[in-house]
Amino acid sequence: MAAARAAVVLVTCPSRAAAGRLARALVRAQVAACVNVVPGVTSLYRWRGRIERSAEVLLIIKTTRAQVEALRREVVAHHPYEVPEVLALPVSAGHRPYLAWVRASVRPASRHRGPGRRSP
Repeated sequence: MAAARAAVVLVTCPSRAAAGRLARALVRAQVAACVNVVPGVTSLYRWRGRIERSAEVLLIIKTTRAQVEALRREVVAHHPYEVPEVLALPVSAGHRPYLAWVRASVRPASRHRGPGRRSP
């Protein structure tokens, strides 16, 4: 089933500028087919023993399950947070033509070599 191969990944960023840079890097690296940049998110969380509140920008990233690990590596490499949020959710159903487009828009996992690596 096509939906079983798709994933949505959630990542929060501290600003629109950081979110835009990260979204572009993920699409350029072909580990994401599409990234929605959603400003105006307020996050409440515990960090180093204190309850914090931050204005953030949410990225909703569409990819394949095979690319989730490569996408995670890209996020960690480019993200300004010490511990970035990277949550991958499997897609259980969707519009088949859209899911086919997602698959066609990201590299197959075996072809992605990561930042700074060359193909043989």
